[in-house]
Amino acid sequence: MAIEKRHFGRTGHASSVLIFGGAGLRAADQGTADRVLDLLDEFGVNHLDVAAAYGDAELRVGAWMPSRRNDFFLATKTGERSYAGARDQIRRSLDRLRTDHVDLLQMHALYHPDEWEQAFAPGGALEALVEAREQGLARFLGVTGHGWTVAAMHRRSLERFDFDSVLMPWNWFAAGHVSYPKDFEETVRLCRERGVAVQTIKGLARGPWAAGAERNRDTWYQPLEDEADIEAATHWVLGRGDVFMIAPGDVDLLPRVLKAAAAFRSRPDEAAMTAMSERAGLATIFGL
Repeated sequence: MAIEKRHFGRTGHASSVLIFGGAGLRAADQGTADRVLDLLDEFGVNHLDVAAAYGDAELRVGAWMPSRRNDFFLATKTGERSYAGARDQIRRSLDRLRTDHVDLLQMHALYHPDEWEQAFAPGGALEALVEAREQGLARFLGVTGHGWTVAAMHRRSLERFDFDSVLMPWNWFAAGHVSYPKDFEETVRLCRERGVAVQTIKGLARGPWAAGAERNRDTWYQPLEDEADIEAATHWVLGRGDVFMIAPGDVDLLPRVLKAAAAFRSRPDEAAMTAMSERAGLATIFGL
């Protein structure tokens, strides 16, 4: 059962609404990664998101590229803020990914005002991204971020530069935050007007890891585990119809998330989500 595909903004690519989040391959061996590829093929996932900061993830995905490059919309990220640092990291990522270009090149986790100023200033990372696009090393450019200020920061970024995509947190619990939903909706509205793709993360966040809890998942936050809860949370995000969801970075949870995305037909109502929240003990993701 294939996962639904939607136009990824103005790029012309029809991407699976669930994007594979490569962070889960940061410490994986190639055998594990290749089993993930089999799963992605089974469910029709055709969009991969990795980053220079994700350990060995680029190397694991890179092993697929010599024979599968045309099958995937390939995205990576640089966390460098200077032109020189970003330029060098972009070329290293291409080497690790074993490709001459990526489809989407993103500035990673750009939400701190000081780092934002550096990245956009003369000699900043944005110049390296633009250069990469001009040289054919990247087709499209984007910006990503975390935290409760990121939606507003993305609008600031879009005012400065015409990015092709943004990435930010979104889930049912975050929709009840005191200020974030307003900023999120304003940013999504601007993106819709400009044809900018909106990617979301932390869709399956249960909350922060409790002090002393065993971190048995390869995620920054404690994720939902129950299949019914995963399905409800996934369907709630996808039910907007105007965003993409990046799968959480844990390869053991991936089959459940893929199954949930493939089963998507409609969005759960508020009563169902409230019941799920009370049962699962959802908590705020902000600060992560």
